[in-house]
Amino acid sequence: MSIVVFHGSTRTNGNTEYLAHHAIPKEVATHIYLRDYNIQPIVDKRHADEGFPEIQDDHTFLIDQLLKHEIVVFATPIYWYGMSGPMKTFIDRWSQILRDPNYPHFRQALKEKKVYLILVGGDHPHVKGLPLVQQFQYICQFFGMSLENYIIGQSRKPGEIVNNKQALDAASRLFNESLI
Repeated sequence: MSIVVFHGSTRTNGNTEYLAHHAIPKEVATHIYLRDYNIQPIVDKRHADEGFPEIQDDHTFLIDQLLKHEIVVFATPIYWYGMSGPMKTFIDRWSQILRDPNYPHFRQALKEKKVYLILVGGDHPHVKGLPLVQQFQYICQFFGMSLENYIIGQSRKPGEIVNNKQALDAASRLFNESLI
């Protein structure tokens, strides 16, 4: 099974990234760092006569990466009880892809995806991160994807996740052994 990890953190080598690499080593998956790509925010034209304009950015490249893998991991810090800005912008643009004539199979293709979450927050993330888990549950439900599992790590300062044995153990068990 091929795995793609979408990293939503704006911080290089941050706690979320560390936990994601612990769960899914670089050599067994495609790791994409959204901070390295130009993704324009959505301008909602779903109901406009002219529809969505063509946007020259990296979003369709990222969609192609999403579509070519069976397992999708979203790794994001918990920002204000939700996903990071880059992750939100990436997913918001799926509304545009749904109407893109170059991606008529988008919704159907997502039904075959298994989704995992890796979330890290500082202030009671096992409680305050639950709205984010629920948001991803709704996203998966909308597209018919299967949310398989998630882990939430706690870390306040850069580098602190290395001392969170509970999160590291959970990351080691995110997948069953047969996947990686």
